[in-house]
Amino acid sequence: MAGEKKKKKIMVIGHRNPDTDSVCSAIAYANLKNKTSDRSEYRYEPRRAGEINQETSFVLDLFNMPVPKLCTDVRAQVRDIDIREVPGVDGKMTMRRAWETMRDQDITSLPITKSDNTLAGLVTLQDIAMANMDSLDPRTVTSASTSLANILETLKGELITGDPEYRFTSGKVVIGAGSPDVLESSMEKGDIVLLANRYDTQLCAIEMEASCIVICEAPDVAKTIVKLANMNNCAIITTPFDTYTASYLINQSIPIEHFMQKNLRTFSLSTTVEEAKKLMSSVRFNYFPVLDKDNHYRGVISKRNLLNLKRKQLILVDHNEKTQCVEGYEDADILEIIDHHRIGTLETGGPVYFRNQPVGCTSTIIYQMYLENGIEIEPDIAGIMCCAIMSDTLAFRSPTCTRQDEIAATALAKIAGIDAQETAAKMFEAGEHIADKSAEEIFLQDYKVFVHNDIQFGVGQGSYVSAEGRKTAKDILLPYLKDLMRREHIDMVFYMLTSVLENSTDVIWAGYDAENVLRKAFGVEPTGGYFTLEGVVSRKKQFIPAVIRAFESGDDD
Repeated sequence: MAGEKKKKKIMVIGHRNPDTDSVCSAIAYANLKNKTSDRSEYRYEPRRAGEINQETSFVLDLFNMPVPKLCTDVRAQVRDIDIREVPGVDGKMTMRRAWETMRDQDITSLPITKSDNTLAGLVTLQDIAMANMDSLDPRTVTSASTSLANILETLKGELITGDPEYRFTSGKVVIGAGSPDVLESSMEKGDIVLLANRYDTQLCAIEMEASCIVICEAPDVAKTIVKLANMNNCAIITTPFDTYTASYLINQSIPIEHFMQKNLRTFSLSTTVEEAKKLMSSVRFNYFPVLDKDNHYRGVISKRNLLNLKRKQLILVDHNEKTQCVEGYEDADILEIIDHHRIGTLETGGPVYFRNQPVGCTSTIIYQMYLENGIEIEPDIAGIMCCAIMSDTLAFRSPTCTRQDEIAATALAKIAGIDAQETAAKMFEAGEHIADKSAEEIFLQDYKVFVHNDIQFGVGQGSYVSAEGRKTAKDILLPYLKDLMRREHIDMVFYMLTSVLENSTDVIWAGYDAENVLRKAFGVEPTGGYFTLEGVVSRKKQFIPAVIRAFESGDDD
């Protein structure tokens, strides 16, 4: 609505490489916050910290839910600064008008924009000062291709005859003082001549083919002079100023595009504040233009603006490990954390609302919060939350599943009008279609990095209905693991291929001592290049704790 104050955003976001619970929890919790928050000036918006997988895509499509916007970095950007919306000006503007504009707006730079609002250049107060210092050159007005309209404006003149759009491209400015004899010795064809109210010098200037005569102190111009001027294509301007003042002012009619700086230091809205600080410290400019993604001018910022930085505000769902947080979280304000995992390594700058429960899914916690607040759950929100619970608990087969998860999923399925088990089967089948996917796309569908003491390790997981799907995934992923480990600078990496129906997991690995870690953790030997872990389906409750115990037993040795 026009005139409505724009609301500030608080982003509700899950972990990197998001799974179904991470995405659906962000959507559901943002919806709940918008309905219960007493902070009317804020708008809670769901975000994702990576590309969604096929399973999640199936769920969102099933309930006609839009995919949350991608947000991979929350470091402070230029868009988070109070951008000063100084209007762009036309390059034809006179130097005098530019100076008056700077004076009135208390600014030392003016951005010059084209008709499509793209940036043409920048003129500064220093540019204007230097132009005035160099104003002794009588040909500056014509070398700058100054228009008759600009001269009229600057001299507060009246156009007696001539085309205001005409641009002077040759000749010089001459003061026609004294007699016609003196004028004849000083002027040339095409000159702009400043004259007093003397008929003879006016006539002389026209006959010598002046391009324009400026008659000072606003006299009435003789009809004969006007007629002769028209016959000789000579413009006539009258001005209230005397010849001395007019000679001083006329150089201020030059268009600012003649002096503007074209090789500019600009920022985009997405430029990080850190980058902006570095650039600002390396140059002497006071103001820097800001452009949007289409290269359109948006305003200017200065070093002072960095003091009014508005940090992004976040609510984290389904994680509390710093290795899983969106990039740049340290530069944002974390307001809340809603999670069902172990207490991790994340530190916040101040106290936050932190809700952590030992249930199988974050959406179960959010379901409880809807009930606690007496908020009705819409069918589409209920549908995605139900699917999130079925995904995280492997349709109630995971040891992480609790009675609370089953109660929540059953109630949500009823609201959504679906059969939870049938929908879950279709969801898992959708996630298994990987033959046309790259190894990276498959692996990063659900991948998290963990830290124990000085060991950093990554664990990916995929749920599969068929043995054929698991085999296809193994063949695609095995050559990829070492590359990923080197690229992410981690010590070892594991991938869990979990069978939904058989309640087991095949594990492939890469990294020094990773194979021995798995032996210690689960007491089994690999067969066919992978470990089969019977009864192990939960990364959070079974796999990670066992691996960490194996690390600790190695430390004891």
